[in-house]
Amino acid sequence: MNDKLTALSNQVSAQFGNDVQPTIAHDELSVATSVGVVHRLLRFLREDPSCQFSVLIDVCGADYPEREKRFDVVYHLLSMHKNQRIRVKVQTDETTPVPSAVDVWPAANWFEREAFDLYGIQFSDHPDLRRILTDYGFSGHPLRKDFPLTGYVEVRYDDDQKRVVYEPVKLTQEFRKFDYLSPWEGAKYILPGDEKAKKP
Repeated sequence: MNDKLTALSNQVSAQFGNDVQPTIAHDELSVATSVGVVHRLLRFLREDPSCQFSVLIDVCGADYPEREKRFDVVYHLLSMHKNQRIRVKVQTDETTPVPSAVDVWPAANWFEREAFDLYGIQFSDHPDLRRILTDYGFSGHPLRKDFPLTGYVEVRYDDDQKRVVYEPVKLTQEFRKFDYLSPWEGAKYILPGDEKAKKP
């Protein structure tokens, strides 16, 4: 399997030179590239007779807020003809759009909308870039690492108004405090409720 991956890696490197950084790890080929090259690379992987990656498995995002380019856009591709898989990664920030892959694989449409909705990643030339999983008036992008765990608003059905209403989040109890002790070693204090247990 590694021979086929090495041959594919060499072929991509020969075509794109220093614009790509292929790596093979755990019997998987990953190719990192830039925003300016990714669309050309994806089209090459689909259309070149020696690649034929005709199936787009997934497009997803990842958030690394400590980086200047905080987002990764990751494409997983499958070649049914060659029985191979490849992963393509591109880094971007909050304002730089990634070229849409909808014209290469129409299935990228909803994947890119999901990445936009949950991370706020922009895709240029997308035919209909709008939220797909959250509500129309939703604020923020819930898979970003800096999105609050409680969200910004809570939704409930109001029986008096006979409709769904949005309200600021109200916490009905204080945050619980965790001691992060191992459950196998046990706490160094009596847990609530254990004071009734008989000592052996």
